[in-house]
Amino acid sequence: VKTGKIKGFAVDEEFPDLSQHNNHMAKVLTKEIYGKLRGKSTPSGFTVDDVIQTGVDNPGHPFIMTVGCVAGDEESYEAFKDLLDPVISDRHGGYKPTDKHKTDLNFENLKGGDDLDPNYVLSSRVRTGRSIKGFTLPPHNSRGERRAIEKLSIEALASLDGEFKGKYYPLTGMTDAEQEQLIADHFLFDKPVSPLLTCAGMARDWPDGRGIWHNDNKSFLVWVNEEDHLRVISMQKGGNMKEVFRRFCVGLQKIEAIFKKHNHGFMWNEHLGYILTCPSNLGTGLRGGVHVKLPKLSTQPKFEEILTRLRLQKRGTGGVDTASVGGVFDISNADRLGSSEVEQVQLVVDGVKLMVEMEKKLEKGESIDGMIPAQK
Repeated sequence: VKTGKIKGFAVDEEFPDLSQHNNHMAKVLTKEIYGKLRGKSTPSGFTVDDVIQTGVDNPGHPFIMTVGCVAGDEESYEAFKDLLDPVISDRHGGYKPTDKHKTDLNFENLKGGDDLDPNYVLSSRVRTGRSIKGFTLPPHNSRGERRAIEKLSIEALASLDGEFKGKYYPLTGMTDAEQEQLIADHFLFDKPVSPLLTCAGMARDWPDGRGIWHNDNKSFLVWVNEEDHLRVISMQKGGNMKEVFRRFCVGLQKIEAIFKKHNHGFMWNEHLGYILTCPSNLGTGLRGGVHVKLPKLSTQPKFEEILTRLRLQKRGTGGVDTASVGGVFDISNADRLGSSEVEQVQLVVDGVKLMVEMEKKLEKGESIDGMIPAQK
């Protein structure tokens, strides 16, 4: 770790005013930590000021704890661990610097998941992020690096066959018809407008080096150079989470094998699991979610508590911060770090199954008091 630039100002003169802030970074960062870290830089030149910039510029939401910091490369998590370890612990339920993360992408270890009632479970998806070894992350990479990542990704994805055969659509060269089709399929990601992302440097040079790949069946999807180098999504209509998870695991392992042949595997270590841009996604980076109809259960006073006990979270179906429409929620795992992919998807499968049973009981006017789960 080499020394960052210090322009001759004292810590007091450089320390950000975080008095109005509500994010994990602001909660953790003290003058002492800042003073210790501000002389450091990762080999690619990422500094503590780069790490915290998005959290300084975005005080956060009074009710929603944002993370307030990003990594610029794989080394950031080591160089700035005095700040990032407590943020990670805070964000991931007390995960300690000595804890080990386990990865399990063997889909056969998932129990059930092909039996969710499609009258209630409308669609299922599993997503994650991956970072390619040897490159800096989206907040920090240069145009040339971003283009090299795109080139490698196109080569890797073009060699997939069978159910994974597909096509890459670069954002720069996309026809209007292609664009309209991708919007209709809900596949297109747009230029980041959230200040959380723009202040972290992720929208630079947009749309240069970005694109979307999907298989012919439109059930396996890869975003290139959005918030992470790769965002990988497996999805389909209905409640067959087992099939969605199988495709997710197989597809990811095929892609990684191809990257490894080019000497660029994925960033992973046994403490943090898969290394991604935002500390909130460390570990599996996995969000396994279903759109499920729960018009009765969701009006119960205990709905929030049931979700918490099942280690699940809810969103509206339009994404973060959207309301539910017609009692349909996007229900997904709350955990990322410290448990495996299989365990996290298992929580979704088991939890959603229980909630659908509760919904059916409430439809019949029966009580669900005896079904309230214990804390998992």
